Amino acid sequence: MNPKISDFSVKHPILVNLAIIIAVAVIGLMIVYFSIAIFTKHGQSDVVPGVENMSYTEAINILHDKGFKVDIRDSLYKDDVKPGFVIEQYPKANSIVKPGRKIFLYINAVHPKEVVIDDDNHPLEDALKSFSFRSGMAKLEELGFKNIRIVKVLGDNDCIVKILANGKTVKKMQKVPVNAAIVVEVYDGRLTELRDSLQAEEYIQNRIDEIYNGDANVYGSSDEEQNELSSAHVSSSSQQKSSESNSSSGNEESLEFF
Repeated sequence: MNPKISDFSVKHPILVNLAIIIAVAVIGLMIVYFSIAIFTKHGQSDVVPGVENMSYTEAINILHDKGFKVDIRDSLYKDDVKPGFVIEQYPKANSIVKPGRKIFLYINAVHPKEVVIDDDNHPLEDALKSFSFRSGMAKLEELGFKNIRIVKVLGDNDCIVKILANGKTVKKMQKVPVNAAIVVEVYDGRLTELRDSLQAEEYIQNRIDEIYNGDANVYGSSDEEQNELSSAHVSSSSQQKSSESNSSSGNEESLEFF
């Protein structure tokens, strides 16, 4: 060892140790940096090819040929895309990524998703029967149904009568494809109004019959009804007198003729 260096280390041991520590740290950092660069392929990049609207097999082959890994994230169902074709990819086409990056694909399912409209465990009963129209529609939309038609039938509330999928009544616990044509039959709430109207008409007719038969208790009625019924009674009496007069005239003419 050089005598000068030896003398310096003896006179300044702290500085020497500090220099050694710094040198070791720098060497360690350089080793870590190059290791990370090799592992992460620092400075290297690839362009992601577009594989949307391709078949699953074709998309896999293209991505593997480019050195990418593939992961199927989920299977969805769309009517406007062929079954087994790529609906969406991530990262998107033409993205700049590291070589060997994993590409996530979303594939259109071969069969549409099936859901249970009413999970109440009574499979012989109609699904959503007696549900309010608002809650039933909210559930159908939440389940993903898009093709829904409303048919109103005569009834006394706004409750659902039954649900039809592709023309067939849906039962509880039954699975239905989300692309099915749904028909919701719901009461229109007019039955109570119609029943009240018929009852009122029957009441009026009964009162008129009582007037014609001379059994009406006019004085026990309200003023408005008394006036209406009195007018009806007067009209009826006039008609009866006219009829009697015509009948008498007819008899007199008959007598004169003879």
